[in-house]
Amino acid sequence: MGIAVVAGATVNCPFGTTPANLLVTSQNTVLAEGKPVATIADTAAANIPTCGMCSSLANPQVASATAAALGVLTPQPCIPAIAGTWTAVQTKCTAGGKPCLTTGATALCSYGGTLNIINAGQKTVIM
Repeated sequence: MGIAVVAGATVNCPFGTTPANLLVTSQNTVLAEGKPVATIADTAAANIPTCGMCSSLANPQVASATAAALGVLTPQPCIPAIAGTWTAVQTKCTAGGKPCLTTGATALCSYGGTLNIINAGQKTVIM
């Protein structure tokens, strides 16, 4: 069991400088506290717009800027590139045929970080 993740939830990447707010675009019919519940399909760049500045050398922009600065790590704007879908903690609750996200779900960024949900965006609906 976990707390349902909704639009506005806070997502964190270890290579980013700030948490991001999750936008839910995969469905809009299943709600928790009046907000759309996130599913494993909410992984596009539009769903996680930015985590501030990225410091992962696997990010081509960071690698290029760091090389230009003669090896001094030079963070660049973060645009998460989710590899696949969120890893759902539980799959019994679905919205639009897709498993809903609960606290504890993670997603891998192509640039090396694992995104975690640090605030579900609501506190009353448990799945």
